[in-house]
Amino acid sequence: MDPQPMLARATAELPTGPGLVYEPKWDGFRTRAGTAPTRIISRSDEVTDRRWPELVAALETLPGGLLMDGEIVCWLEGGLSFDALLRRNNAGARRARELARAEPVHFVAFDLLRVDGRDIRNRPLAYRRRRLERLFAEGHDPHLDLTWQTDDPETAREWYEGLSAVGIEGIVAKSADGVYESGRRGWRKYKHTVTTEAVVVGAVGSVERPEALVLGRRDPDTGELRVVGRTRDLTPAQRAETAPLLTPSGEWVASAPSRWRGGETPPHAGVVPETVVEIVPDTGTASGKWRHVVRFVRPRPDLGVAEVPEGLDVERRTPSG
Repeated sequence: MDPQPMLARATAELPTGPGLVYEPKWDGFRTRAGTAPTRIISRSDEVTDRRWPELVAALETLPGGLLMDGEIVCWLEGGLSFDALLRRNNAGARRARELARAEPVHFVAFDLLRVDGRDIRNRPLAYRRRRLERLFAEGHDPHLDLTWQTDDPETAREWYEGLSAVGIEGIVAKSADGVYESGRRGWRKYKHTVTTEAVVVGAVGSVERPEALVLGRRDPDTGELRVVGRTRDLTPAQRAETAPLLTPSGEWVASAPSRWRGGETPPHAGVVPETVVEIVPDTGTASGKWRHVVRFVRPRPDLGVAEVPEGLDVERRTPSG
């Protein structure tokens, strides 16, 4: 079984200090990519080979026994397009091949977990990086890229300021001596906007054309899924991209007291709690809810419900053990 990805925790300032290296935070689908057998694995452990035929072909040009960590991205019109990744996410095999020609994606590698089938996660990042550089120096398919890395914080600041317009979300800081800790938040991310995830539990209006989304999170004490907020009204484009991901649960949820929309949650149609969306949370909270409506960013079909933080946390807590 392939190891879980290592994660990053948010920080309010760019970390500095001896032994740190910096990489861009790419706006794409976090992915592990393996060779012989070729496999493309989402952050939620779903095998997604069918969606990325150009990456499958590219990975087959590499030596066997590799497992890389990285991000699937799509460059369109001079910037990173998350919408293109969403289109691919729901595509069948034939449509995926068409999109591979029209909107080709790239796998940007930033870590190496196995070489020749041997686990190297306990080796320092500097060693794993050198092995990646050696791999990419030998020539590679154009759909495969190696992420940039620098040990200069001023260069990292230039990336942070200068690359946001093309879709770079921020900077990830890592220890050059650090081992790869699967499932742990051992890296630090310095982002332009602090976002988080929630589960869609209802749709204001109709499921087929939602006016807004009602959001849920697991209670950290009971494990029960409960309503914690709702989004601002969705734009027509947001409705169109979100509606196909929602499945009606057959329930109609009545209004409940809150401060949303003048004191009540609008009646909403329940949906099966399986769709994850990215949001910008409200800073004000009350009674275990975001006190005001939150800003919807986009669907996150690449994430599973288990990846969503509990309560009102911005990040999922590090597993115990």
